[in-house]
Amino acid sequence: MTTKQIDPEFSEDPEHARAVEDETLSDNTVVSKGAQEDESARGKDQKTEGQAIDQMDEDSGSSFGEDRDDIANLSATELADALMAARSQINEMKDGFLRAKAEMENIRRRSQNEVVSARKYAIEGFAQELLNVFDSLDQAAQVELHEGAGEAVEKMKEGLGLTLKQMESVMNKFAVTEVEAGPGVKFNPEQHQAISMVASDQVESNHIIDVMQKGFILKDRLLRPAMVVVAS
Repeated sequence: MTTKQIDPEFSEDPEHARAVEDETLSDNTVVSKGAQEDESARGKDQKTEGQAIDQMDEDSGSSFGEDRDDIANLSATELADALMAARSQINEMKDGFLRAKAEMENIRRRSQNEVVSARKYAIEGFAQELLNVFDSLDQAAQVELHEGAGEAVEKMKEGLGLTLKQMESVMNKFAVTEVEAGPGVKFNPEQHQAISMVASDQVESNHIIDVMQKGFILKDRLLRPAMVVVAS
């Protein structure tokens, strides 16, 4: 709202005073009309927003009301049956979940054991093949040389002995160890394989008399049993 200032010089002029008053009334009318339009717009917005909220409440209430009406229409027996069915379904789902969880745990453990075993016994196949080479070297090193066999033959046997020692060192480095077997050692079916049984007065019954082939163990796994002669 604006107020027109009347110039004192023209304050005594009736025509001028009426003109100023008419202009002031016109300005006041414009301001009042604009305020009414703004108020009307705000009222429409609030009404629209209120209608949207009421519609949402009505929709959610009707959905809940339908479910409530369905439950309300059931008899006590039907409600009890529905409850028992729901409990049975929950128990089945719980049992299935527990079974699946246990199976996943078993799979995880088996996979972990397989990985550990693969790392631990990675050279098992190679070690088994290597035993044949060891046997050949061992047998050659045990050959007794006669006098006058010659210097070359003696050096060859000495070289075989050194090679055999190096091979034993490498095998021990990778945890390939010899099975304990020898005259007087008690027969162990988990590590020894009896190829024959012989009566003996010098060796106690169920003890080894002689070793025909050495046995070996990789860490805690048997690679090859020792082939032995056992006293009966």
